[in-house]
Amino acid sequence: MDLVASGINPNANLGHDVTYSGTVTAAMEAVIWGIPGVAVSLDSPENHLGILDYDTAARVAGVVVRKVIENGLPRDILLNVNVPYVQEAQLKGIKVTRQGLRVYRDLLVSRQDPRGRPYYWIGGDAPTGIAEEGTDFGALAEKFVSVTPIQLDLTARDALESLRHWQWS
Repeated sequence: MDLVASGINPNANLGHDVTYSGTVTAAMEAVIWGIPGVAVSLDSPENHLGILDYDTAARVAGVVVRKVIENGLPRDILLNVNVPYVQEAQLKGIKVTRQGLRVYRDLLVSRQDPRGRPYYWIGGDAPTGIAEEGTDFGALAEKFVSVTPIQLDLTARDALESLRHWQWS
């Protein structure tokens, strides 16, 4: 069986961040080609310096990949796996979750280059998340691995019928 395991990314891909993630996008590309995809990320400490310990995340990735091989995945579904930055003995288990809510506190800073031309820098505090029960953020906050099934079809099905009644001409 072919399978694409993307990662291990050194930072978590939670909530809306999956839309920015190359790790998740690689797993999406596999699914587009009809190959099961698993994206694995490590919720490493903020502003980490030096070498990270990927042992726990690698073992979790092996468990998830074996389960996908045993059970398969529905067509057009990938798994987004986020592993807390703890030793394996400290993991509380694996939870199947939904995407949580990412909170951004971006700040647009206007600066000037050496020639006096303006440029803009996106700064601000690091994004956080709401650690709600049943979400990827909630699982990590409790030291559980988060496994979130993601579908490629992002169509807002609840909005389809309403939009069909708009006056489009």
